[in-house]
Amino acid sequence: MAKNGLERLIEVKRKDRRLVIGLMSGTSADGVSAVLVELKGCGVNTRYKILAYKTYPYPSEVREKIFSLFDPKTSTVDEICFMNFILGEIFAEAALKIAKEANIDIEDIDLIGSHGQTIYHQPNPRSIAGYESRATLQIGEPSVIAERTGRITVADFRPRDVAAGGQGAPIVAYVDYILFRHEEKNRAVQNIGGIANVTYIPRKADINDIIAFDTGPGNMVIDAIVYLISKGEMTYDKDGRIAAKGTISEELLEWLMGHPFIKKRPPKTTGREEFGLDFARKVYNRGLKLGLRDEDIVATVTAFTAKSIAYSYEKFLPERVDEMILGGGGCFNKTLVKMLKEYLGYVKILFHEDFGIPAQAKEPLLMAILANEVICGNPNNAPSATGARRNVVMGKILL
Repeated sequence: MAKNGLERLIEVKRKDRRLVIGLMSGTSADGVSAVLVELKGCGVNTRYKILAYKTYPYPSEVREKIFSLFDPKTSTVDEICFMNFILGEIFAEAALKIAKEANIDIEDIDLIGSHGQTIYHQPNPRSIAGYESRATLQIGEPSVIAERTGRITVADFRPRDVAAGGQGAPIVAYVDYILFRHEEKNRAVQNIGGIANVTYIPRKADINDIIAFDTGPGNMVIDAIVYLISKGEMTYDKDGRIAAKGTISEELLEWLMGHPFIKKRPPKTTGREEFGLDFARKVYNRGLKLGLRDEDIVATVTAFTAKSIAYSYEKFLPERVDEMILGGGGCFNKTLVKMLKEYLGYVKILFHEDFGIPAQAKEPLLMAILANEVICGNPNNAPSATGARRNVVMGKILL
């Protein structure tokens, strides 16, 4: 007799070893990053072994549609509803493909953790009729993932933190603590995706010592400027080659560093709402008025990412960082990494690969571990990072 969903959930919870798929798409909306990982234990006792990882790019038509959803001027309720289910199909397909990549039958997978695709994030509270709340929305319907794969799926992590008074971000802090804490060194786990975010883990830390926040734009403004100067032919600065040919404009950089978000104290999060295409157009037009070449503007916004990270370390972290652990798409931008080394000369820069985690696997690995914590019944947010009133279990379980 086949087990029902609840019986399967209890069985998975009792296992010492679980095969878990993590799925993630970030603010750059390049595609679905997937990882298949063997997890043992929970919490600080978590041990992992990555069995397969791959990024499955979105079809160009899908990516264009996602970007139209980012913009309130072009987004509609019917398109959000429709794309929620289409992305559910795409995420489910990625889960099936990564299992096949590892030569593991999908029926042997214990659990899938899916972040979905963020299309709107509102970290500052708004009110209506006397009710006040922050808000966040990720699409990629997890019911579709559970239905297509037949696997227990955990998804929609951020809303529970928002319900507890937090900003719903950054949600990586708890897992960064599990993976990278150190007895003798102050570490900063620096992700540079569309948005750049840091998790500061002081030596001998417990979870309540963690500080995590968005430092500002990561690749988002760089990508948008490249898109504008290439008239849509290019979507990013490969290896930082364009920036390497340019000269940083100190005048434009000073203006960029004056953005209110950069000076704002944590906890804080941001997104495309502040640093999206509209912002990039303003930057580009300002650069043209200053007589800058296209490559100078790219160099300057690249410096903006690096300098805003350095500023955050110097102004908002209680002690000097010993080691930065760098990840996200920005770690492939050689010019950006060089600038980080110049602005933060006292910090030793390491990469996720130095810890056995391929850069492409880091974010989906986070989702796999967050899902695993849900099954274990462990709180998996970090109130010191998100501003939540208490520790909560983030994630909804679909049987």
